[in-house]
Order: sequence, then C-alpha cells, then structure tokens
Amino acid sequence: MEVSQNSDYNDRKFALPVDSEHKATEFRLFSVATPHMRAFHLSWISFFACFVSTFAAPPLIPIIRDNLDLTATDIGNAGIAAVSGSVFARVAMGTACDLFGPRLASSSLILLTAPAVFLSSIANSPAAFLMVRFFTGFSLSTFVSTQFWMSSMFSPGVVGTANGLSGGWGNLGGGATQLIMPLVYSLIHSQIGSTKFTAWRIAFFIPAIFQTLSAFAIFFLGQDMPDGNYVRLEKSGEKHKDNFSQVFYHAITNYRGWILALTYGYCFGVELTIDNIIAQYFYDRFNVNLHTAGIIAASFGLANLFSRPGGGILSDVVAKRFGMRGRLWTLWVVQMIGGLLCLLLGKINTLTASIAVMLVFSVFVQAACGLTFGVVPFVSRRSLGVISGMTGGGGNVGAVLTQVIFFRGSRYSTEEGITLMGVMIMCCTIPILFIYFPQWGGLFCGPKKGSTEQDYYLSEWNKAEKEQGFHKMSLKFADNSRTERGNKGVPVTVTSYNETPPTSV
Repeated sequence: MEVSQNSDYNDRKFALPVDSEHKATEFRLFSVATPHMRAFHLSWISFFACFVSTFAAPPLIPIIRDNLDLTATDIGNAGIAAVSGSVFARVAMGTACDLFGPRLASSSLILLTAPAVFLSSIANSPAAFLMVRFFTGFSLSTFVSTQFWMSSMFSPGVVGTANGLSGGWGNLGGGATQLIMPLVYSLIHSQIGSTKFTAWRIAFFIPAIFQTLSAFAIFFLGQDMPDGNYVRLEKSGEKHKDNFSQVFYHAITNYRGWILALTYGYCFGVELTIDNIIAQYFYDRFNVNLHTAGIIAASFGLANLFSRPGGGILSDVVAKRFGMRGRLWTLWVVQMIGGLLCLLLGKINTLTASIAVMLVFSVFVQAACGLTFGVVPFVSRRSLGVISGMTGGGGNVGAVLTQVIFFRGSRYSTEEGITLMGVMIMCCTIPILFIYFPQWGGLFCGPKKGSTEQDYYLSEWNKAEKEQGFHKMSLKFADNSRTERGNKGVPVTVTSYNETPPTSV
C-alpha cells in the first residue's frame, strides 16, 4: 500500500504539478482540472459576463439616445458613471478577497449587481439611465477577484500568463457586447417585430441572465485556494484569519502599488474609455451605419483574445531570462508605444487608416494591462487582494478622469480627446522608472546587496505573528519567487509536486 511521505502536503493530489503552496507550476489552457483550471475558466467567463453587461448600452446608444432624449452630456455622464461605480468597489473587493476569499466575494457582487442590468430595460429618463449604468458598473470589480484568484492558484513562473488570459478573455466582453447587443436588438426588432424603442429594452435581458448564471457557477463550482475554501482552511488552522487593519496598512504603505495604480489608469482606463466612445466616434465622424460602427468597435475589444494574454505571457517569458527587471522594462516600453499610437489615432482623418491604427493601438494598450498584472502579484503577499484592488481601481479612476476631462460636453472634439489621451498615457508611464524591489532591482539599478525575498515578504509580519506561524505562507511564496532573479541571479530550483510523494510500505 501507499502512505504519504510527510504531512506537509496534507495527502492532497492535483492534476497539475504544484509548488510548495500547491499552486500550479504549469498552465494547461484546455484543461478543466479542479481546482486550478476550473478556477481559471470560472473567473474569465464571469468577468466576461460582467463586461458584456456593463458595456451593453454603448452599441445601442443611437437608439437609446432617441428614446430617452439623451444629450451629449447625458451620454458622457452615463459613460463616466459606468466606470466610476467600481473605483472604490475594486479596493473593497480586494479587501474582501483577502478576508473572505475570491469565491464568495466574486459571486456575491455579481449577483448583487445583476438586478441593475434587468432594470436597464425600464429606464425612462436620463437620470434613470445613468443610475442603472452606475450600479451595473460595480460588477467590473470582479476583475480584482479574478486576478487575486489566479495569483492564489498559479505559481510565479506562470502567474502572468494566468492573469493575462483571465483578464484578457474577460475583457473580451467589452468587444463581444458591441456585436451581441446590435445582433440581439436586430433579431427582436426585425424578426419578432417589436418597435425599436421596445427592442433595445428586451435585449438587456440577455446580459442580465448570463451574469446571474455566472454568479451561481462560481459559488457552487469554485474553490478559493488549491487546498480548499477559506472557511474550511481557517477552521482547520491551515490558514489564519488575517487582521483587516494590518492587511490594509501594508498595502497602502507600499509605494509600488500606487505607481502601478497610476500606470494602470492609463492602459486599462484607456481601454474602458475607448469601449464607451469608439462606436459613437466612428458612427458620427465617418458616417458609417450602426452595425458597421459596432463591428469596428468590437474589433478593439476582441483583440483581448490574444493581446492582454500576450502581455501576461510576455511578462513570464522575459522574467525567465531577466527576472523582475525584465517585467518592468517590457511594461514601460509597451505602454509608451501604446501612448504614441493613441496620439496618432486622433490625428488620422481617413476611415481605413483609423481602423488600422486603432487595431495596432488595441494590441499595445491591452498588452500593457497584462504586463501590469505580471508585476502586481509580487508587490505584496500578505496584502495581495488590496494591492490588486488598488491597481484595478486605478484603471477606473483613469477612465473617469479621462472621460471627464476629454470626452464630456463639447470642450474637445472626440478626435482631440483621443490625441490628448495619448499624451496622458505617455506621461503616466514615466513613474514605472521609480519602481524598485531591493531583492531584484528596478529599471536602472540592480538588487541591493544582501537583500533576499524572505527579507521583503516577511517584513509584512511582526514578531508576535511570526511566533504564531502566521507568516508561513509568505515564507513559501518568498522561496517560490526566487525565480524573479532571472537566470543571471543565484541559481535556484523550485520543486514541483505532481502528486503527494508516496512511500511504499
């Protein structure tokens, strides 16, 4: 017979090879193995559903505008409301993930915001339309739980890939809804025979139902961590229930989180802005019809199929050779190029050239999002959720500020706003130069002599907490993150455990 070699691995077996934290060291896209790959597929599908719901209105704006007598200011305010709702909700979601786990936090928020999507169908005034978009936008906070969940399930060597794919495929909803909603509207209007002002209202039931189903799927099929849900792990003593004040303190005092929040505001924040304005931009400026404008707008969001995942994969690839410094350099270069392309997009006056530049721009700005979350999991182990929430919230703040400054009212034309947005992207990318990890270095400086991963991650725990063993998960993470030294650092070996090592008796 076989018995486990030691109790440290808790007699657990996994379909994927794992490290000492039981995080998967391989990413198998076409697997649905529990718990790692199932968590991946549940996270991106649910986030996709939330994106579809949040941006279901923009492709139908020409119809909704006529029905509700919306002015340009009303439309701009509604767009701002859709992305401002989750600014603080993302930080709250990060805290909830740290304290209660991503499964419960995510499913609860998705279910709580679903009624707002249903209520979109009965909006009868500009104010009502703004309110349903505002509350629906809270669902975008599930991005934080998605990234937290992936960082809890996958080891440092593949976490960029997992974060990039889950976030990117979730963001696909922003492009897919540009196709889905006009199609659903056309079927209801043309095939069923509803009036156009009734058809757009009925169409909102599709994203609402989809979002509701995804919440139940996460709750009943998901699992917080490789070893189980938070409640069970805390009861068994395998995980201690952390202190909110300490989790929050170590997040807000880590300047790296604030810089990443700023830079993310002008990659993901720009993506949200484009999702809100691009269909109407092509419809008004180049006089294309609603369906064509929707297809063009969809192509921007659909680039997430490969662009944001590509950013995450690229982050992991360069890290194997150059470590954390490679991740930071790649993020800086890609986002700076994205800013240049955005500036160029606003200057072009022909339809074909605008579409071409927009497509290339979409690849770079979305890849920058994936590259950002190739860095985020290493900023803090103890406060990962809050750091993820701060960074994600920064994306929404960037979207709000950009739309308020450049796309609200008639101060700037849309093309002028796009040009100025490109300038903002480049300016807000500069602070990446100041991110420095003492154990790995930064863009221009190498690591501090004698500094180790253990020094960095265990500094988040005080002496009393260490004496009680609360720091053990951080210690394991520090050991596994030594790969961020790159192959020029001290040679390291991170052991993978495909199954619990057996001893024959």
